[in-house]
Amino acid sequence: MSLKIRLSRGGAKKRPFYKIVLADSRSPRDGKFIEKLGTYNPMLPHDHEQRLVLKEERIKHWLSVGAQPTDRVAKFFATAGYIAARVQPEQSKKPQPKAKAQERLKEQQKAAEAAAAEAPAGE
Repeated sequence: MSLKIRLSRGGAKKRPFYKIVLADSRSPRDGKFIEKLGTYNPMLPHDHEQRLVLKEERIKHWLSVGAQPTDRVAKFFATAGYIAARVQPEQSKKPQPKAKAQERLKEQQKAAEAAAAEAPAGE
């Protein structure tokens, strides 16, 4: 059985409230869980004490047993100091322009720099 520490959504429409739960990885997001480990209320200000409530002792126990936190929960645990921060993978280069377009942009930048350098000298 693979254990996950993840968020389970509650609250009304457009008013989210999350429970941080330990669940079997095969169970549905808002379905059956083993233990509630905390709460997260994104509607509260960042400095509010009730925005993120964690049960430190139980979290440390389940992490030592081998439960894997999801990405968002891992960020919460990293800020709380329970685990080391995960390194974000490098973003893909897909949205960048192709090679010829990048060359044209570099040429335009060089031309703009040359024009800017000549303008003050001509005054």
